[in-house]
Amino acid sequence: MAQEPLSEQAVASLRLHEMAHSLGVTAALVAAAKLGIADAIAEEPVHADDLAKKVQAHPEALRQLMRALVTRGVFEEVSDHVYGHTPLSVALRADTPGSRRPWVLLAGAAFSWQVWSKLDDAVRTGASVFPDLYGKDMFAHLSEDEPELSALFDRAAATSTAAIAEALATALHLGSAATVADIGGGQGKLVRALLERHPDLRAVLFDTPRVLIDVDPALRGNGALAGRCSIVAGDVWQEVPVRADVYLIKGVLHMWNDDQAAAALSSIRRSAPPGARIMVIEQLVGASSAPGITTIIDLLMLATQGGKERTAREFRALFERAGLEFAGTTPTGPMNHLIEAVVPARD
Repeated sequence: MAQEPLSEQAVASLRLHEMAHSLGVTAALVAAAKLGIADAIAEEPVHADDLAKKVQAHPEALRQLMRALVTRGVFEEVSDHVYGHTPLSVALRADTPGSRRPWVLLAGAAFSWQVWSKLDDAVRTGASVFPDLYGKDMFAHLSEDEPELSALFDRAAATSTAAIAEALATALHLGSAATVADIGGGQGKLVRALLERHPDLRAVLFDTPRVLIDVDPALRGNGALAGRCSIVAGDVWQEVPVRADVYLIKGVLHMWNDDQAAAALSSIRRSAPPGARIMVIEQLVGASSAPGITTIIDLLMLATQGGKERTAREFRALFERAGLEFAGTTPTGPMNHLIEAVVPARD
């Protein structure tokens, strides 16, 4: 006897039920990353029993994990209990350029589960729940109490920047700029790409002392590009003692609320010459081709740091508040935009 088709409401209820258990998808991805399954499969499909031996897992339990991942397009079951790669699982391999493995591991870190469980509090207050959970802000907690996770975060950020650095370097039209400053530039992957592309360009890499411990070797000491790169440590909310023609801020402002972001932009403006360009590189709400991840990262920024992703209109207001002139937006890929401002002439 044929089963009656489900009603529209029944389908919606099942979808909501699955969405409510999405933490299980996160857990499955994190388990695969920790076990190193994507790397163990390598280039050729592997039988579950052999795969279990490679990753030191229980064979039947591993098949349960693989079944859940295959259902969502992560790995492919090419024959009975024999698994190969899909584009999603390739992104989980450690040796894939721009690998998402570090970000997956961070998504499954203990603090992540704790923070998401308090999202309702963040929505009520508009503030990060991290200090209430750990007694300090996220980066202080990671660097002081979980240095391995702090290093993982830095590695994840550097990997992501390295993966898109060439595309960004191509999209950045520097014109006659002689000096570019990357504010919060981390290990300097974007600076390196720009210096390699523009042989007459000079650059400044500005970040906190903790981050600058692990700068790209090409930019420091006897590195090939060190002669054209100055490394400056400081606090962007206090002072940015850097004079440049173009200032870049990638993936930073979304971690802060409007007061903090405006204070940082104001610090840059005070040191910048009139006519200098300030280019923010971030996701743009309402203009992203990946709105699903944009809106989730928006909530993550709220819960972890009290920050947010912004619309073009919100960036315009933020720039005006910091004494800057909004100059427009330019897409640079499926997620990021260049959001540009100009330092006005002095009165």
